Amino acid sequence: MSKRRVVAITGGTRGIGLAIRDKFLDRGYAVALCSRQEPESLPTDVLYCQVDVRKKDQMADFVRQTVDRFDSLDVFVNNAGISRWKALESIDEPFLDEIVRTSLEGTLWGCRAAAGAMETGGSIVNLSSLAGKRGSANNSAYCAAKFAVNGITQSLAKELGPRGIRVNAVCPVYVETERIHAVLKDPAAPPHGDPVDAYLGEFAASETALGRLPTASEVADVVYFLAGDESSAITGQCLNVDCGTLPQ
Repeated sequence: MSKRRVVAITGGTRGIGLAIRDKFLDRGYAVALCSRQEPESLPTDVLYCQVDVRKKDQMADFVRQTVDRFDSLDVFVNNAGISRWKALESIDEPFLDEIVRTSLEGTLWGCRAAAGAMETGGSIVNLSSLAGKRGSANNSAYCAAKFAVNGITQSLAKELGPRGIRVNAVCPVYVETERIHAVLKDPAAPPHGDPVDAYLGEFAASETALGRLPTASEVADVVYFLAGDESSAITGQCLNVDCGTLPQ
């Protein structure tokens, strides 16, 4: 019997991360998860570690525990990130630290730890955003963070490619999760205090080619594709999952 493939996922306890977790579990992977806050419940046999992804040593320990438990690491998904809007004059150091360090340092430390444990055939998938390809008002910190994720992805694809490790990113537009509904209620966010459902419906109708927004499961499908052998010739790419919002 062939050995199960192993995936480690940061921020894998809610929203898109939860959908990614479930996708890999359904496909028979051994799964390790980390997040800042421990979830109330977890599936049987899932390894969980409480981790601040901004801390290099904690990320290294997460990978170490994953390999100790499952004997290898085939796929690493840098999913942890924080999305919040704030006007330029309102940005302060704590806000910038939370937004930028979580995506930039979290992704970099995750890639570093994963690459140290992977063999030829390994795949790293970074969760970026359409905000990593175009700017928007009141969103400079988050856009900077996700532009950085795309830069890390492209650079490490070149650096790790000779070792047979692929690095790609997924760039979703709005995905309807509890978290995005919560952050869009902020007055600085694009609805500007208007009902979030109405804003998302109008955005889907006017900005996407398909007239709808992607689901968390559809984002997870792309992550799973990039993790597997079917995408063995793809690396250094930042793939939009946006229902045609930004055709490229």
